[in-house]
Amino acid sequence: MTKKQKKMVIRLTASALLLAGGIGTEGRWSLDWLLFLLSYLAAGYDIPLKAARNISKGQVFDENFLMTAATFGAIAVGALEEAVAVMLFYQLGELFNDYAVGKSRQSIAALMDINPEYANLLRDGKEEQVDPYEVEVDDLILIKPGEKVPLDGVVTKGSSSLDTKALTGETMPADVKEGDAVVSGSINLTGVLEVRVSRLFDDSTVAKILELVENASSRKAKAENFITRFARVYTPIVVILAVILAVIPPLFLGNWGVWIYRACSFLVVSCPCALVISVPLSFFGGLGAASREGILLKGSNYLEAVAALDTVVFDKTGTLTTGKFQVTEVCPAEVPEGGDRRQAEHELLRMAACAESRSNHPIAVSVREALGEEIDPAFVGEMQETAGKGVRTSVLQGGRWTSVCVGSERLMEELGITGIKAPQRTGTTLFAARDGRYLGYLVISDTIRQDTKKAVAELRKAGVRRMVMLTGDREETGKAVAEEVGLDESYGGLLPGDKVAKVEELLETKREGMTLGFVGDGINDAPVLSRADVGIAMGGIGSDAAVEAADMVIMTDEPSKIADAIAIARKTVGIVRQNIVFAIGVKLLVLILAAAGYASMWAAVFGDVGVSVLAILNAMRALRYGKHPEKDRI
Repeated sequence: MTKKQKKMVIRLTASALLLAGGIGTEGRWSLDWLLFLLSYLAAGYDIPLKAARNISKGQVFDENFLMTAATFGAIAVGALEEAVAVMLFYQLGELFNDYAVGKSRQSIAALMDINPEYANLLRDGKEEQVDPYEVEVDDLILIKPGEKVPLDGVVTKGSSSLDTKALTGETMPADVKEGDAVVSGSINLTGVLEVRVSRLFDDSTVAKILELVENASSRKAKAENFITRFARVYTPIVVILAVILAVIPPLFLGNWGVWIYRACSFLVVSCPCALVISVPLSFFGGLGAASREGILLKGSNYLEAVAALDTVVFDKTGTLTTGKFQVTEVCPAEVPEGGDRRQAEHELLRMAACAESRSNHPIAVSVREALGEEIDPAFVGEMQETAGKGVRTSVLQGGRWTSVCVGSERLMEELGITGIKAPQRTGTTLFAARDGRYLGYLVISDTIRQDTKKAVAELRKAGVRRMVMLTGDREETGKAVAEEVGLDESYGGLLPGDKVAKVEELLETKREGMTLGFVGDGINDAPVLSRADVGIAMGGIGSDAAVEAADMVIMTDEPSKIADAIAIARKTVGIVRQNIVFAIGVKLLVLILAAAGYASMWAAVFGDVGVSVLAILNAMRALRYGKHPEKDRI
């Protein structure tokens, strides 16, 4: 609880005690009115001052003006007790609101804590503490245990564990060693790390996250915009109606005090606090709950869009798959009778790794990694590469040099290699031959993310009707991945412009009132991320362009987080609708009863403050996603 909130608790406690004293001595002490007056001042002396200050700025019809007019009117007709109660409960409702906003800000404030205050720059072997903005690309920085990682970079020396919870929502520390990338905003837990900076601070992960969070509140949802417009029109109308109620009937019926009392009750219940406070608070809570799960939304309007997701379109490489090639099949042409198949597979893999030993192509790297052994350059001759077909080299084996070629089926045909068999799996196929004799083939595939099948299943459960994959890879490869993970459709061989055109086709076929989301990670995905109703980027591995173009960023790179985002969004939008219906319904009922004389100012207090408190408490539920996930899933 903040100092401001503690002071308000003391004020309201004093006001309640004075009010109780006034009620206890009412009619038995001539100065009982003094206790009511002191109680009023303790609870709300600042409200008339705020109203006067706002009127001087041209802001007349706000809740401060309504409370001041209503309570002053009640005092004028002798309803001191009701006037004090109105102010006391109104301020109690404001205290609840401040507390609720504070709670909802905590998760986002935790993100603000990731902002590093300094960096330990290494210059000429000496350590110097500088502002992160002063560090340049390729500078070396030192990160000690307990310090925040100030900039993105690559570890050049040391190993440690990093706390990435503020970035990804994951509680398990991430281990890093020499050669691994580190992102700014995480906290170094154990060892000392020497890191070579790869991005300036303005372009770093932490800077982009903070920018997303700071700008999120500027994009209002339709419901928020409606409430803002509603309050601007509604407040002057109810003030005019209250004046009419206080003046016109008594001109014909008399009893000015009765009608002024009714007008004051009318003003009290007419205050739109429940809507103006609870609706933005609900969306703010939803944004906070999402950020705790490692999901950053760039505005509350995207919460509404995510809640209505009907179609989800995926990029393949780096989104559904890891983007890292692996050898998924090793098929030797023949295994000697009674021989060891594993030995034959190892020999095929070793010959391919030797041929690819001088290449940095991802496919060549994957072959060498599959072998798991270092290739001695002395045993490999000069490499000849045929663009788009493969490589040829010589390998020293058994004391003599043998000719080895690895590449496409077309290369094998040109070299007159026969006996080639078609692969059983989908992927990039490397055929190998030694001294003109076919050895077998390797299949290299982009591996599917561990989280992908779970993501598809949970999106189905969440009611997503259609799931599509768009890829620049071959049609057959795309279809194989789509079938394996359970998608509805797949389209391959697409350029960035083709992806935009395909998404536009899908947008035309989506259901009325529903939205389409596109999930991607690369620079080439930026155009289609911008075109979709909801652009969803992978924040950890995604390019800067993709993150910039997206409306939602998944910091954990887990596609299943989309289902979490849908659940949070639907829960939030549901709470907003409940609050709108509840607040307007109760207020209309009490307004009619107050105007007809059937509702006292006590009922008006419930119609305003009571409804506000209930709406705020309901809005706070938006923060609680994850404590009972089975109840949150819709």
